[in-house]
Amino acid sequence: MSRSLVLALAMTLSGAVASAQAPTTPQAAAVPGAEEGAQLFASTCGFCHQGGGRAPGRGPTLAGTERSDEFILNRIKVGKEGAMPGYGRAFSDQQLKALIAYIRSLKAEGK
Repeated sequence: MSRSLVLALAMTLSGAVASAQAPTTPQAAAVPGAEEGAQLFASTCGFCHQGGGRAPGRGPTLAGTERSDEFILNRIKVGKEGAMPGYGRAFSDQQLKALIAYIRSLKAEGK
């Protein structure tokens, strides 16, 4: 198996454990689609984007990002060589929209 596939599988399995422990935030429930996105995020992305995307880990903090939806969508689909695997085939269009909604529901600390 390729290194990125092994990493993606490890992150997904680690995220499954985190999703059992990560509560859905009231903040996420206020944005349409964000609750589903929170669950997907916890099970797939939370290994690298700590605190539900609110704190840096292996990946950057996503709360309060000024990146465009198109940029975030492309990064999820294609990834970033050496930093993040691409998940283009792992999510449906609806799931990708839910992930974007969740990320947009996150508020930067202190705001």
